[in-house]
Amino acid sequence: MSRPVSVAVPRKGRPLEATLERFAAVAGDDVAALADDVSSTLRYEKALTKGAQSDDRGVYDRLAAYSDPAGRGPEYTLVRDDREGHPRRIVFDSALVEVDDHEVRLVGREEPFRALRTHDVALGFDSADLVLEEVVGLEPDGVRNLSDVNARIDPRDTDVRVATGLGDTVRHTLMATPESVPDGASLDRSFVADYEGALCISPRYERLVEAVLGTDALDGVEFVYPDPGQEEEAAIAEAGVGVYLTVTGGTARDHGLVLGENLFPSETVLMENEAEATKATRSLEIALASGVETALSPE
Repeated sequence: MSRPVSVAVPRKGRPLEATLERFAAVAGDDVAALADDVSSTLRYEKALTKGAQSDDRGVYDRLAAYSDPAGRGPEYTLVRDDREGHPRRIVFDSALVEVDDHEVRLVGREEPFRALRTHDVALGFDSADLVLEEVVGLEPDGVRNLSDVNARIDPRDTDVRVATGLGDTVRHTLMATPESVPDGASLDRSFVADYEGALCISPRYERLVEAVLGTDALDGVEFVYPDPGQEEEAAIAEAGVGVYLTVTGGTARDHGLVLGENLFPSETVLMENEAEATKATRSLEIALASGVETALSPE
């Protein structure tokens, strides 16, 4: 078998689980077992970090118990969590899997998208949000879906392009209190275009929201942010109008908010650095994109 194809993947969380599920879907039972093992291990470690579980073993003992460095993996490593005190947290590091006669090395990265941008690998998975935040140009009209993303990437800025979404969609959604929406008005992009006033968002999503809504719609809009420790939906209820992530909208409704337009899908995406593409990476890309409803057809 030829040299393994390296693919950058997230170290933890929903994007890693979605990535492992995609490999399991195209590679079969062995990878499905690996995906279950990694996901359950990291969920347990997250619960330990949050104090919801306890374990008499030290972190290095658990690390040794989980990892299989002599075989095909999985292997894990330690990172500092961003919580108060910066506890050490076990995260995914690497594993070898086989997909359509390709041996693939999954390589954990804190920021897979940046690994592609720096030409460390040709293929990788990361959140679509990061692509919007980092390389999608701000224009008068907003970005509505993944199909719009590649057209907004300046080829002078990066060789990375989105190949497909994985469908693990959490949506950036307009939310508002009922009294903030005039009778008969729709809570959508046209509402924002006519709106002047406070728009509550998480501060890390400022550039993303600008890209999604477009600069014209934000004329007269002032971004405001939740107070430290405040729930985003509660802050939106105070401001009157906002944008936040949701799947069902249940928490937003608990705060008396109505849901408007789903502005953009926050899903895990498969990306390719076109400058590093080979016959093997392109074949693997096509295999991984097959059967995904949100797929963008590889060229």
